Amino acid sequence: MHTRGVKIIGSGKYMPTRSITAQEMDEKLQVAPGWVLKKTSVNTRFFVESETASEMGARVAHEALAAAGLTFSDIDCLVSTSGTMEQPIPCTAALIQRAMGYEHSGIPSFDINSTCLSFVAGLDVMSYMVDAGRYRRILLVASEVASKGLNWQQKESAALFGDGAAAVIIERTEAGDHSRILHAAMETYSSGAHYSEIRGGGSTKPARSYRLEIDDEYSFDMNGEAIFRMASKLLPAFLDNMLKATGNQIKDFKLVIPHQGSAMAMRLLQRKLHIAEEQMMYITPDHGNTIAASIPMGLHEAIRQRRIERGDRVLLLGTSAGFSMGGIIFDY
Repeated sequence: MHTRGVKIIGSGKYMPTRSITAQEMDEKLQVAPGWVLKKTSVNTRFFVESETASEMGARVAHEALAAAGLTFSDIDCLVSTSGTMEQPIPCTAALIQRAMGYEHSGIPSFDINSTCLSFVAGLDVMSYMVDAGRYRRILLVASEVASKGLNWQQKESAALFGDGAAAVIIERTEAGDHSRILHAAMETYSSGAHYSEIRGGGSTKPARSYRLEIDDEYSFDMNGEAIFRMASKLLPAFLDNMLKATGNQIKDFKLVIPHQGSAMAMRLLQRKLHIAEEQMMYITPDHGNTIAASIPMGLHEAIRQRRIERGDRVLLLGTSAGFSMGGIIFDY
């Protein structure tokens, strides 16, 4: 365990203007009325219209700066922790910097990507940089456009996802302040790498190879049942090791903020990990699965709704394509 004196000082969230109800998804997917809500528990999700990932990222970045009482000149580094990218090159962080209006700032901007765990990975990695004094303050932004890559033939996954963005600002904890990161962990089992993927668009199947008749290669493909089995088998031991590293029990956490996956995944977390109802930050019903933005969205809402106060112990926990599991234990 390596404790880091790092504090979250501001956050922001943005949902696209177009809301899509479960009833509308029933019609779009051509399923029986009520099917989407029963399968996903998502009543409302949001899809972009004219918004881009970088524009949404800029919005939440400005909101997080305002919440912290800062300006962009107070930031030393901008990191995009998104699972989807606006374009292959350049990195999304550079596009967010430009969308914020600071394209001449010189502030270093780069991406950290671990699909749904990108924010968790980014917070873990960059907290060391803050703790070591390399950067004073870092802006972490997760901006996701899932709707553009959905495979509408895979009804269960298509019904689950939504778009949106969230951001947080971290800085080094001052003397006498008890905010800190106690422990972080990540494990990857690439035997599940093909359970959740988009095969096209990279160097193996470049964009120029796109043909309408093989559109599935360029759309999201997920074996939800296989992912569920892996998570069910591996998550309990993963969390147990995290708890042992800090000497905690589940009851010690004021709040658990999970990756907002399916309703089935949320039930798995609660049942397998013995998380009490009042400890769960569950925003899936009116957000959907917003990939890497889901955990910082949950964190933002926890702060906004005052479900956590300074000094409260919090657990971030989730899974991602790969197959990976990750978590962070911190005192807010």
